[in-house]
Amino acid sequence: MRFKLLAATAALALLASGSAFAESANLTIWSWNVAASALKSTLPGFNKQFPDIKVTVEDLGNSQVFDKTLAACAAGGDGLPDIVSIENFEAEIFWSRFPDCFANLKELGYTADIQAKFPDFKRTELEVGDVAYAMPWDSGPVAVFYRRDMYEKAGVDPSTISTWDDFIAAGKKISAANPGVVMAQADFNGDSEWFRMIANEQGCGYFSTDGQNITINQPACVAALQKVKEMKDAGTLTAANWDEKIQANTAGKAASQLYGGWYEGTVRSTSPDLKGKWGVYRMPSLTADGPHAANLGGSSLAISATSANKEAAWKFVNYALGTNEGQVTMLKEFGLVPSLLSAEKDPFVNEPQPYWGGQKVWADILATLPKIVPSRGTAFQSDAEGIFKATQAKFFAGGYPDAKAALDDAAKQIASATGLPIAQ
Repeated sequence: MRFKLLAATAALALLASGSAFAESANLTIWSWNVAASALKSTLPGFNKQFPDIKVTVEDLGNSQVFDKTLAACAAGGDGLPDIVSIENFEAEIFWSRFPDCFANLKELGYTADIQAKFPDFKRTELEVGDVAYAMPWDSGPVAVFYRRDMYEKAGVDPSTISTWDDFIAAGKKISAANPGVVMAQADFNGDSEWFRMIANEQGCGYFSTDGQNITINQPACVAALQKVKEMKDAGTLTAANWDEKIQANTAGKAASQLYGGWYEGTVRSTSPDLKGKWGVYRMPSLTADGPHAANLGGSSLAISATSANKEAAWKFVNYALGTNEGQVTMLKEFGLVPSLLSAEKDPFVNEPQPYWGGQKVWADILATLPKIVPSRGTAFQSDAEGIFKATQAKFFAGGYPDAKAALDDAAKQIASATGLPIAQ
C-alpha cells in the first residue's frame, strides 16, 4: 500500500511538472506551396518526440494566407489557426496594426539563448520592444538558377557573367542558340521582385534600415530600376507570373530564373525529369567589382493569441525552426534555406547534389548570406509595394522621362500615404 501511494505521489508530481505525459493537442497551420510541403516533411520527426500532438498543415496559397490572416486579425483573431506562416517582408504590417493578434513567444519558451541562434537581420522585423511575435524560418539568398544545356549550346560560361550587362549579352546568345527560349522571366504586373533583388544587392530599398525614412529614390534604387528596364527592353526579361515560370521551366522555354535560395525546391519538385540539367551561379552586379548578394523572401511562424493550444504550438515551432533536425529536413526535402545558424553548418550543406549535376549548390548559395544587406519591409509595406508596382508599369510604358523621375514620384506618393519623410 505504501509503495502504491509513493508511486501515485511521484506520478502526480511529474504530471504537474509537465514531463510525465506528452501534451495532447490538434494543431492547424496555414501556409503555402513549397513552404507547406516543407512543414509537412518535419511531422514524422516531430511526432517521434510528441506523438500526441497532431498537426494539420493547410496549403492555402501565399496571398490567401496573407488576406485571411489580415481579416482574422481585424476580427479579433476569430478564425485563425494555431500557427500562421508570415513572410518577413510583410510581418510588420501585422504587428503594427494588430499587436494583440499573436502570442509573445518569449512567454512560451523563446529564450534569449534560442534567439541568439538566428542572425539579427532575420529577427529585426519579427520583434517589437520586448515582444517576439514570430520565430525566423527560412532565408532567401538570391542566386541565378540556370539550364546548363542551354548555356552550353550557346557557348556561355556562367562564371564569366559578372555584371547585368554581361547577363543581357549572354541572354542574346542563349536565345539565338535555343529558338523559343527566353533568358529569364519577371512578374512585371504582380510583383516587384527583380527591382527589389537588384536594389537590395546595391544596398537600397523602399525604406531606410531603421524604417524611419523613404529611400526608394536614392541613386542605388534608381540604378536598379533603370537596369530592369534595360533588360526588359532588350528582351532578356519577359513577363510571366509564378505559375507561368514553372510551366516555362518544365517546358524548356526559360534558360534562367532569379530567385531566393528557396527556389531550389521549387525547381527540383516541379521539374523532376530535368535532373542534372540545372545549375546555380551567383547573381550578377551593376559593376564588375560590385556586390553580388541579396535576399528575396524568407518567412517565419507565429502563434495566434486565440489558440487554445499555445504550449503545443510552441513545441512544434521550436522543433521545426529551432533544431537542426527540423531545419535540415526542410532543406533536404524542399530546399528551404535555414535561418538557424547551426543548421547552415550541417554536413549536408557541403554535399554534391545529384539533381544539380553534382554541384554543391547549398555551399554556393549560403556563401552569400553573410554579405546580404538587411532590407526592412516596415508597417507600410503594402502602401509602398502598391505604389511602386504602379510606378514601374507606368515607367515601362514610357510615362516618365527616366528612372529618377519615376522613383521621385513614387517617393512622394509613399510619403503622402505614410507620413514618413523622404531621405535627403
